[in-house]
Amino acid sequence: MRIIVDADACPGRHIIEKAAKENSIDVIMYCDISHVITSDYSTVKYVDKGFQSVDVALTNAAKKYDIIVTQDYGVAAMALGKKAYAISPKGYIYDDSNIDKLLFERHISAKVRRSGGKTSSPKKRTREDDERLYKNLIRLIKDNLEEGTW
Repeated sequence: MRIIVDADACPGRHIIEKAAKENSIDVIMYCDISHVITSDYSTVKYVDKGFQSVDVALTNAAKKYDIIVTQDYGVAAMALGKKAYAISPKGYIYDDSNIDKLLFERHISAKVRRSGGKTSSPKKRTREDDERLYKNLIRLIKDNLEEGTW
């Protein structure tokens, strides 16, 4: 089990690393070459700049039982298809019971925007988001440990 992060626009990296350190889990952060990310704990992997280049590299690297941190529902769906876990930077766990609904809502929002309509902006990050991310990361790690999957 590893934690793999879609790090181009991922707040809460310090929380992810804290949970990983406490449980001796490797963290790999993927970003494109237009970003600079430094870490004393994580491995940072850079990919070429381009449409979904980070998403493709991250998805290709994901394995069963990895924990994928992404705000992209498409990446989350592909991770779930590989039997990995997926969680948002705000700590919401993606799973088979909610991913179809999230993908459908994304599709509808895109149609609204293409037709000139407006959709709501993401809400500002809160302390509750940080707490939820840490708590649910620990939960996913512990669930993996209990199942003996690594």
